[in-house]
Amino acid sequence: MRKPDLFWVSAAAPLTSVILSTTLVFCLKSEAHGISFIGHLQKGLNPPSLNMLYFNGQHLALAIKTGIITGVLSLTEGVAVGRTFASLKNYQVDGNKEMMALGLMNMAGSCTSCYVTTGSFSRSAVNYNAGAQTAVSNIVLAAAVLVTLLFLMPLFYYTPNVILAAIIITAVIGLIDYQGAYKLWKVDKLDFLACMSSFFGVLFISVPLGLAIAVGVSVFKILLHVTRPNTMVLGNIPRTQIYQNLYRYKEASRVPSFLILAIESPIYFANSTYLQERMLRWIREEEEWINQNNESALKCVIIDMTAVTSIDTSGIDLVCELRKLLEKRSLQLVLVNPVGSVMEKLHQSKALESFGTSSVYLTVGEAVGDISASWNPQP
Repeated sequence: MRKPDLFWVSAAAPLTSVILSTTLVFCLKSEAHGISFIGHLQKGLNPPSLNMLYFNGQHLALAIKTGIITGVLSLTEGVAVGRTFASLKNYQVDGNKEMMALGLMNMAGSCTSCYVTTGSFSRSAVNYNAGAQTAVSNIVLAAAVLVTLLFLMPLFYYTPNVILAAIIITAVIGLIDYQGAYKLWKVDKLDFLACMSSFFGVLFISVPLGLAIAVGVSVFKILLHVTRPNTMVLGNIPRTQIYQNLYRYKEASRVPSFLILAIESPIYFANSTYLQERMLRWIREEEEWINQNNESALKCVIIDMTAVTSIDTSGIDLVCELRKLLEKRSLQLVLVNPVGSVMEKLHQSKALESFGTSSVYLTVGEAVGDISASWNPQP
């Protein structure tokens, strides 16, 4: 790092380590000392296996299921590895191209006795640690592997397994980002849980299972956000037409006789019941606060739907059911700024026909001003 001209020292370190350790194990006669080494490796290229491919038999269904699961995990691992190094080198990874490349590679490999494989994290880490900058390094690597398979395999008989592990650990340990993990802990605990699950799963179990655990945690996080969307009470910033979260902005204040709620999620069947219960709870809490502080009675509930990007039939039923429940309590329900697709579905379902003429407004300020004026008409 301090002397860039000596980059070749770190680049040659893995090969030098292999040569020195192999020579040392050979001289020490490792069989007598219990040192684990590679042993016999057969020379030559992989034999063809096209004639061994079968598309029938009793195990075909199991092979298809295993292939699908293996393919998904391999693709996840490959994209994750690619994005890790892409973030370090500031370039983009195209997941579709990665999937096509991995698929074609494994289809060709199945005809030449290859393992099911993906983008190697260990080899990529070694390549990155050696200072490779372009894809030419892969050509050099492939040529070196080819020469090694054809001519040099017997030379690795006494190569100790520990030195191979040391090369991988040395290359990978520099990719551990402690500050990134700490930042995840501060920003999002579920992201930190996914990160730690992946790390310890890969470290102590296996790469596919570690990534599968991380994907499972991430899917759980998505489901949690979908089924428990964020809702908040809005208050008015004095001397403005701006309405913000009442509990995050100290200067925001309640509007007498109004409860202004905002939904920050699409409304689906998965969260419609929760949203109904949550909004009714907001109304009860607001009425309790009014009774404790002797404020004006609640007359109108405004729902800001600016962040509701879509709605399904369960969401439409939620709006209609909520209007009926509030109507029984002599409360008016008003919708503010539903986006185009949401508005179209509300019209097509004829849900707005029962709301009356003053049921939808473009902004919260417009709704508050118009409804307040209707309560106190000017002479």
